[in-house]
Amino acid sequence: MSRDDVNRTTAADVGPDRTAALIARLAARGTTVAVAESLTGGLLSAELIRPAGASAVVLGGVTAYATGLKASVVGVDRALLDRTGPVDPEVARQLADRVRTALAVDGRPADVGLATTGVAGPDPDRATGQPPGTVWIGVAVGDRVDAIRLDLAHLAGDRGAVRAATVDAAIAALDVRTRGDGARE
Repeated sequence: MSRDDVNRTTAADVGPDRTAALIARLAARGTTVAVAESLTGGLLSAELIRPAGASAVVLGGVTAYATGLKASVVGVDRALLDRTGPVDPEVARQLADRVRTALAVDGRPADVGLATTGVAGPDPDRATGQPPGTVWIGVAVGDRVDAIRLDLAHLAGDRGAVRAATVDAAIAALDVRTRGDGARE
């Protein structure tokens, strides 16, 4: 899924039916998911656990809104955070990759990690000056760890719309990244 594919995804494309179908597919495969959220503040985890059957898939979620929590709870490299701030593609990748282990159950990490970080607005990020609507989604599936940039500048000034669009895009990215040959990701 390219950045353009994610940016073209609308709420109608993602909606509750897509999430329910995604959860059912992942449950049938025995695939587990862990979530690290900043920008979305728990909304992504809430959407993932909304459908029946989510308890077989979603191990849990961390809302690491404060930059320091990204390091102390999830394990993002503190030097990276000091250098780039929290709204950065490598931060998104590390959040997605490392939340799998941070939320391991009985020593078994999640199969998939999903993360969000960005600037909801209405003001630019205080530390970096990045504009509202700058968003990164991290997706870790197996050895592949990607960061997807969203440009939601057209929604700047509407925090709720930026956060909702990020959840929609994250669900779409998870759906696309976990399709495959039916093996556990």
